[in-house]
Amino acid sequence: MNIACHVHSEAQFEQLRLALARAGFACERFASDSLLLRAIHRRSFDFILVDLGDDGQADDSLFSWLACRAGENTPVLALSALRNADWVAELLNAGADDVLARPFEEVELVARIRAVLRRCGRRQARRAIELAGFQLDREAGSFCYQGAPIELTPREFTMAWLLFSSPGVYISRETLGSAIWGSGSEVAGRTIEQHVYKLRKKLSAALAGAVNIRTAYNQGYRLELAD
Repeated sequence: MNIACHVHSEAQFEQLRLALARAGFACERFASDSLLLRAIHRRSFDFILVDLGDDGQADDSLFSWLACRAGENTPVLALSALRNADWVAELLNAGADDVLARPFEEVELVARIRAVLRRCGRRQARRAIELAGFQLDREAGSFCYQGAPIELTPREFTMAWLLFSSPGVYISRETLGSAIWGSGSEVAGRTIEQHVYKLRKKLSAALAGAVNIRTAYNQGYRLELAD
């Protein structure tokens, strides 16, 4: 089994690698979230391990990816130094299949991976979003507000899906580029900005300010709902 590991610390990755190797699992390290996201859009992995560091501050791009993995069924186990119930709940609600606190015993790590693998066959990809009067249907590729359709191109729909999956959370340009074009940083920022502009214009014309797509330098874009 091939496992993708997003681990900042080389020493922590070595601990993981040895534990996984003893269980017969191969793993590959990705030191940044952008490298991980790019790899899983281009290659196939059996399992994903994401270490969220010691401060409990996960990258917005990882939360956004967890919340709207477009049809991906690869199970994800999050590792965290925090033992806070609210933090664990946030990770599980975002889309992680399980959360394991560090430091951990090797036997528990392997057992949790195997337990997640047993469960993952029953997981179904998210197919619809209903939020504040909005309806997005993945299979039909349709976007509606209070039952009234809004025509979007396939790329605009994917962008809307990402934003509506994580309202209030900034989604980086690289995450948008990887999800829509499958090529990460190879997509020019101005190309993404043009698509955001077109989507923002359609939403503004149809919804009269009910939502807004806010841009923040070095953070990306986020969906804001009107009060």
